[in-house]
Amino acid sequence: MIKLHAFKPAPERWDAFAAAHPQAHILQTPDWGRLKAAFGWRADRIALADESGVICAGAQILYRRLPFRLGTLAYIPKGPLTPPDWWDGESALMAGLWQIIHRDARQHGTRWLKVEAPFEESEAIGAALRAAGFRPSAQTVQPPRTVLLDITGDEESILAAMKQKTRYNIRLSTKKEVTVREGTRADLASFNAMMQVTGRRDGFGVHAPDYYRRAYDLFAPSGRAALLIASYAGRDLAGVMVFAVGKTAWYFYGASTDEERQRMPTYAVQWEAIRWARARGCTVYDLWGIPDADQATLEAEFEKRQGDLWGVYRFKRGFGGRVVRQMPAWDCVYNPPIYALYRLFLRLTRRDDAG
Repeated sequence: MIKLHAFKPAPERWDAFAAAHPQAHILQTPDWGRLKAAFGWRADRIALADESGVICAGAQILYRRLPFRLGTLAYIPKGPLTPPDWWDGESALMAGLWQIIHRDARQHGTRWLKVEAPFEESEAIGAALRAAGFRPSAQTVQPPRTVLLDITGDEESILAAMKQKTRYNIRLSTKKEVTVREGTRADLASFNAMMQVTGRRDGFGVHAPDYYRRAYDLFAPSGRAALLIASYAGRDLAGVMVFAVGKTAWYFYGASTDEERQRMPTYAVQWEAIRWARARGCTVYDLWGIPDADQATLEAEFEKRQGDLWGVYRFKRGFGGRVVRQMPAWDCVYNPPIYALYRLFLRLTRRDDAG
């Protein structure tokens, strides 16, 4: 059996491992931990290395204090990162990694550990989590369903894979004199203003301006994020903040004004985000977040439904791609009474939302 030792790696060392991993995800980078640390979380990292010091597995864990001094919750977004064969449900190495993670979580006073594994949903991964003591969670943090675009090949082939109307709107934006620039930090004021308009118009919450500034400062200087702004006649009309690590780029944040919508600025800026991702070597563009419904329901309902990302899906589906469901959240419970309070809180707040 391979001999491994556990340790807490320096951020730079973890970053090199996480970025090169086949399941590399921006949420497992140290800079994402720094971003969340500025807003109430604490990031910790655990790694397993072989005798030569090469990291082969590990996880970035986010901790957050619960109210009323009830302890903390722990969350592993898009991790742990391991060799794929460790998830066969009988791996002693995986069992050892979970044991180390659980010990770290308990040392932080954790009442339950939430994990969103870095794979598409499968019975095999679910069985492995269940065997490790996890249960399906009533609350998934990241949107489980998304659209993945294959952005290999040339630009014409990517455009050809899109819906005809989306392809037309991208080209129309050029004819309508919409230009797209890569923004600087100074452009965040405009982006934040557009985010407020978008949130009010589409009925969803947006982060505070400081959140987007912090994200930009952490990721843009290293080339792992870009702020792209579409404008016409000197007026900013739409913007996106796109992130990338490894071979994948993610469209996390988008905004637009209510002006000049006939010029299709949202299509122009999204196309430039795809081109930015291609230029830095990405092969997959993750449109990040659509309603959690199967493909047949999505196609049958998207023209009728409002809210809950349905308007977002109407826009995103036009870019083509593949609808996938990622692994939702699973929880490992350390303190059943406090976990029961958490589940009661979820039921009560969802009942309020429904009313």
